[in-house]
Amino acid sequence: MVKTKVVKKSRRYGAVLFSNGQSKLKAYKKRKYPPGMHGRSSFRSLSEYGKQLVEKQKCKVLYNISEKQIRKYYAQGEKASGITGEEMLKNIERRLDNVVYRAGFGISRAQTRQMVTHGNFKLNGRRVDIPSIQVKVGDVIELREKCQQSPLYAEIKTAKKNQSAKWLEVNNGKISLTIVELPDSDDVEKIIDHQLIVEFYSK
Repeated sequence: MVKTKVVKKSRRYGAVLFSNGQSKLKAYKKRKYPPGMHGRSSFRSLSEYGKQLVEKQKCKVLYNISEKQIRKYYAQGEKASGITGEEMLKNIERRLDNVVYRAGFGISRAQTRQMVTHGNFKLNGRRVDIPSIQVKVGDVIELREKCQQSPLYAEIKTAKKNQSAKWLEVNNGKISLTIVELPDSDDVEKIIDHQLIVEFYSK
């Protein structure tokens, strides 16, 4: 059921919005158009507002966040000195669940969100269970002692190379990471056109 939902949403918004599962990717590629009887022509008939709305929804699905949360990150981006849309995405990247995902400790953001909400990780020595916490430079995230023997993390410990984000220093053996710098414009998801989201909220 979950697989079907995420594939349908990917088809609806015209982009791969999941990071795991060859069967899901195969299902998406088989029908790269929105679901429904008018799916094949839906993308061609979108208005400017429709394109903006689709981009916002893509961002919500990809990062597994709510409408209230994306509005918060947009407001943060507006207050920043850089490009509003880029700053919005940088702030989303700094979410604890996303950081754990970027470190390679989970196969999807949905999975790492669950890991965090179950209290599997510590932030600067304290157990946390809030996925939306935004990390800062110098923060240390580590797997709790009671979870160290879990089969869920066994493969990570023996992995030779971790495809983690460059702004993270990852220790696979200990399942820990340090924030060495904040994400920049090269670190955000490229399938999101942040300018369209800005246009949507700036009306």
